[in-house]
Amino acid sequence: MCINVVHSLNSTLPFSIYTSMSQNSFCILLNLKNKGMENTYALFVNHSFLLMISIITSIHNQLGMNKLFYKYLKKNSYHPFQLIVIDNASTDGSGDFFRKQGVDVITNKENFSYAFAQNQGIALAKYEYLLFLNNDVVVSKNWDETALRLMQQHGLEVATCAGTNRMLKKKVTRAHLKKWFAIKYPLLALGNGYKMLNLMHKLFFLFSFNGFCKRFQNKYKGVVVEGIAGFNVLMTKSALKKVGCWDERLLAADFDIFLRTKKRALEVGDIKPVHLLAEVYLHHFLRLTFKSNYIPFADKDKLIRLEDKWDKNEIRELMKTCDQIYFDSSRSSADY
Repeated sequence: MCINVVHSLNSTLPFSIYTSMSQNSFCILLNLKNKGMENTYALFVNHSFLLMISIITSIHNQLGMNKLFYKYLKKNSYHPFQLIVIDNASTDGSGDFFRKQGVDVITNKENFSYAFAQNQGIALAKYEYLLFLNNDVVVSKNWDETALRLMQQHGLEVATCAGTNRMLKKKVTRAHLKKWFAIKYPLLALGNGYKMLNLMHKLFFLFSFNGFCKRFQNKYKGVVVEGIAGFNVLMTKSALKKVGCWDERLLAADFDIFLRTKKRALEVGDIKPVHLLAEVYLHHFLRLTFKSNYIPFADKDKLIRLEDKWDKNEIRELMKTCDQIYFDSSRSSADY
């Protein structure tokens, strides 16, 4: 049943506006008066339409991948979004490409580590939901609508979507990766421009990425399990206040987010652990940065291993209730 809240604006004018609110939507009624005749127009708006995400990604060259990334992000996102790009000393026009699209670009004169760049992006983020996303990713249709709905249904403040290198089960992930590498590496040897990357993506999904993602969604519909896929981390600002920003000393900073969130869930209880939204698939190209004239991080001298911050036994204890995801403390899971 609707809960009616009525407002009449300036009764001296030839129109009145009323609003009617319910749990999932609200309605705006516009009552126009003209020469003794009255006409009423109704506009129904779902609350989910008002959700917006600040998407933060860092880049170092890879113009072709950046074009493919932006094409699908714009095409397949359901909600409006703010895109924040941290340009780490690109020399191939990638920064200029994003500026021409009207997105927010932070320009660094040197190539900084992933965690450092994500924290730079947070400072510009306008919206409650933050997505820390690798730039070598192609998103699926309505990925954000499904992801936010699942987070709200399960009371999650930090979550990740499934993808190339993190699916529901390790055996399935390995098989999926093997097929992807069989397509990716032979073609990557021929070039990493937009056309080649687009071709390998289309070939892998047999020219039906939407079809694959739809079948994937139907298979894992509603499945949410504890875990993380580090190439995408969806977080609310309220979670950020509880857990803290990215630890700029770590390359494996995504696992650190997982561990800090899990520890707070156990010790404080005001947040749930990071969960994998198994029905949402994002295609991760994997480690293109290291194939694209990679230069060392400007902050490399201060970077430490995950084990330098966390005791190995504590890591095992915090991860024991989730599917044992791959992790190597020398790098982020986003680079696996």
